Amino acid sequence: MTFERACALSDVPTDEALAVTVGAYDVAVARDGDDVFALQDLCSHAAVSLSEGEVADCTVECWLHGSRFDLRSGKPTGLPATEPVATFPVEVREGPDGPSVYVDTTTTLNGVTPS
Repeated sequence: MTFERACALSDVPTDEALAVTVGAYDVAVARDGDDVFALQDLCSHAAVSLSEGEVADCTVECWLHGSRFDLRSGKPTGLPATEPVATFPVEVREGPDGPSVYVDTTTTLNGVTPS
């Protein structure tokens, strides 16, 4: 696995995702409690940034049409989206400036090929 530093953990809000670029992909980094997740920052229904939507109950909402995506699996939990988005492995590592979020975009957790 090839993990790259995405951001400081303190940069990730609790109620929305943070847009970052890791490798060749725009990624939405989100928190649910102490867990941190990374998804491709692109709704599978329309080319809209998921990082602009609300995060709640381990989902992120596409602000344009209201579909929600499970942060763990990338699967949509409601219409109009029907296809999952790519989810990436995440590690939180301690560093000299505090904990940082590292993401591996060379592989996906759910088998979805990022677009």
